[in-house]
Amino acid sequence: METLGNAVLFSPLKITNMLTFFFATLGSLFSLVNPLGAVPMYLTLTSAYSTEMRELMARKTAMWFLLILVIFFFAGTFILDFFGISLNALRIAGGLIIVNSGYGLLNSKFKERRVTDKIEEEAQDSEDISFTPMAMPMLSGPGSISLLIGLFAQQSEWVSRGLIIGVVAVMAVIIWGILHYAPVLFRILGTGGLAALSRIMGFLVMAIGIEMLIAGLVSLVRTML
Repeated sequence: METLGNAVLFSPLKITNMLTFFFATLGSLFSLVNPLGAVPMYLTLTSAYSTEMRELMARKTAMWFLLILVIFFFAGTFILDFFGISLNALRIAGGLIIVNSGYGLLNSKFKERRVTDKIEEEAQDSEDISFTPMAMPMLSGPGSISLLIGLFAQQSEWVSRGLIIGVVAVMAVIIWGILHYAPVLFRILGTGGLAALSRIMGFLVMAIGIEMLIAGLVSLVRTML
């Protein structure tokens, strides 16, 4: 489709590249967020809730997740500039955090790595668990935030940044769907099935973290040379 003036020429190749970038980013974010790993804790914290209240918590968790990541996506660069943190330092630190998170998933320690016992105890006494601990730190943590900040700095075109926002929005919808059907998923997969999926996610997360760490180190060495 060709347009006049300042419009962009969307060739089939460019559309293909955009779709590839979209799904690659979605896959990376899904692995880091691992919403399936949050199912057991969500069911535990909402065990005394009615069906309507549980559905409300699922919607609010997804909305808080979307809001948190979009804010950090746009404000991340300003935060780095304010504290004088370079993008390479963010990549290295974020890579280490992501690798550590992936290692926790491989050892079936998803919840322990993100939510402390104290936070869980406070959540059990709370009437609203959507913001904390579900949206943060269970679903949107340092790994996903550092990934998005890095992507914002790397992608200078607003078309690509718009695609990333679309990825976050799709991820929020996926989170709502998983939490909405959490009882069904738990009956089908069980604790063992969810643990097995978490281990697979852990392997992918570690690969993402190592890739991010290597990119930061290579870029740092090039800058120094």
